[in-house]
Amino acid sequence: MRRPSLTTLRATGALTAALALALTACGGEADPKSGGELAGTTVTVAGVWTGGEQKNFKKVLDAFSAKTGAKTVFVPSGDNVSTFVGSKIEGGNAPEVVLVPQVGVLRQFAEAGWLTPLSEKTATTAAGNLAPVWKEYGTVDGAYYGLYFKAAHKSTVWYAPDALEQAGVAEPKSWDELLASGRTLADSGRPAFAVAGEDGWTLTDWFENVYLSQAGPEKYDLLARHELKWTDPSVVTALTTLAEVFKDERLVAGGAAEALRTDFPGSVEKVFGPEPKAALVYEGDFVGGVARDEFGRKPGEDAKFFPFPPVGSGKAPVVSGGDAAVVLKDAKNADAGMRLLEFLATPEAAEVWAGAGGFLSPNKDVKPEAYADDTARATAASLVAAGDTVRFDMSDQAPAAFGGTKGAGEWKLLQDFLRDPSDPKRTAAALEAAAAKAYGN
Repeated sequence: MRRPSLTTLRATGALTAALALALTACGGEADPKSGGELAGTTVTVAGVWTGGEQKNFKKVLDAFSAKTGAKTVFVPSGDNVSTFVGSKIEGGNAPEVVLVPQVGVLRQFAEAGWLTPLSEKTATTAAGNLAPVWKEYGTVDGAYYGLYFKAAHKSTVWYAPDALEQAGVAEPKSWDELLASGRTLADSGRPAFAVAGEDGWTLTDWFENVYLSQAGPEKYDLLARHELKWTDPSVVTALTTLAEVFKDERLVAGGAAEALRTDFPGSVEKVFGPEPKAALVYEGDFVGGVARDEFGRKPGEDAKFFPFPPVGSGKAPVVSGGDAAVVLKDAKNADAGMRLLEFLATPEAAEVWAGAGGFLSPNKDVKPEAYADDTARATAASLVAAGDTVRFDMSDQAPAAFGGTKGAGEWKLLQDFLRDPSDPKRTAAALEAAAAKAYGN
């Protein structure tokens, strides 16, 4: 979520202010009159969030400060969370809490001995309001380390309603309908998809939705653990299906060359900005937040979405991403960091951000009315209803060298495939070579 994340937005942020915000730390000041049990204690939190995401998470930290008296400081980590945290630990300045956007990175942290297991209170609260799959993704070798606080619904296709109306196109219900509708849109004057090929993580999300629907959840899980090779025929079939989009300039606005120069925020701008150049943009629920915050669109009215359609005889996929809060055991105030996680496990904490927008929680106890709009309520309800059938973003489960590094591994190889999708078998072989190196098998 990027990337995010994901990495990340995976997720979102202001187009012009992100860099400036990323260079600063923001702090939540406790009410000096609160006299909470953590008065005089500072909890430092590191994460990838910038722009609006950072601003809204600060509201959550402010709520924690008001409850406990602790001062909180948020420090942007940049996309390479592993490098950032490693340098902080080595320098003896570890943050108390880190928001980790990738399952693979969380595992690396645990295996390096950097983390402390969640407190009994945090684990008990989470067990009551999260589907078991979220605990599974936060657990390494039987120890529960990562509390999933923010989630993404990454099986949504966003569109400009006026473009579909002009072309006489309805929301497609299958992959074949999606391609046919996209070509009709192009014929009416607006290419179908704005593809954010400059950000390799978006291409992994395209693949994952196609693969989950087409190959099914069991093979998805095997491939995510690299217990199935990327040269498996199911992978080649999914790449061949994805090539149907990538090779067609009616479906990709500007063709591959322009897509490879388009980052995620730029892809949203091509659909919802002042000079629209495409009708559709595939990505997670967070597209709605960018369309609203950056381009004044109102989700549910002039920025709508439909579920990523099923491919062939498969079921409609539900791919998710998320950010897990972990506590570093070498931090000065690790106990206070765990108190923050106890707060983040509650619906109260999630509802602070839900009201600000651009946020989904996997917590089933978050009240629907806490969300800022009907679109957010609908996507949150869909995510929670999916329960254990949700599949976490595959690239986020991989070692960072394969699934989470700009210009390397899966991100780069799928960019190469977007540039030339003529040989899915060759791409599958390259993916397998990179995966085997990263996984060590």
